[in-house]
Amino acid sequence: MVRDDALGPVERVAGVDVAYAPDDARLVAAAAVLDADTLEVLEIAVAEAAVVFPYVPGLFSFREMPAVIAALERLRTRPQLIVCDGHGVAHPRRFGLASHLGVVLDVPTIGCAKSRLVGTHDDPPPERGGSAPLTDGGETVGAVLRTQHSVRPVYVSTGHRVGLETACRWVLRLSPRYRLPETTRAADHAVRESLARI
Repeated sequence: MVRDDALGPVERVAGVDVAYAPDDARLVAAAAVLDADTLEVLEIAVAEAAVVFPYVPGLFSFREMPAVIAALERLRTRPQLIVCDGHGVAHPRRFGLASHLGVVLDVPTIGCAKSRLVGTHDDPPPERGGSAPLTDGGETVGAVLRTQHSVRPVYVSTGHRVGLETACRWVLRLSPRYRLPETTRAADHAVRESLARI
């Protein structure tokens, strides 16, 4: 896993999200590709799968990765950056879904989660762009980032080939109006629509 910037020009950025059916026997993964400048949704792909890996705290990526990869493989448009609705380095094993996916596909990835999994932090400043380090065991594992004024922050961490400062800049760039990046919002909408049909 590479924690420093090793990404080239980004014209297309994808978001991935996963949701489970009410019986937890099946899951749906979605990949949404957006134009990196306009944030227009260019393409969405969805994959459904049976849940085969057991529930083990901290190992969710093993349950979710096959469906996420299947959704990404269905895309005609290849992204140069992927934002995961989950953690990268900010994980008990320093290897959450964003890191796992990035290493397996060798694609730059960012973790942008709605809640904290590990570590402690101070409250970030209330304005958009305000941030505070997320630390665990004396190590900075991510940033607590305010994407809109006075809204709850998100938890940003390196996945693979993207440094933390760059990851925060991308999350802000992808969140012009709402708390969550447009990549995450588009992927979340797609999985919810698919689950409603199951």
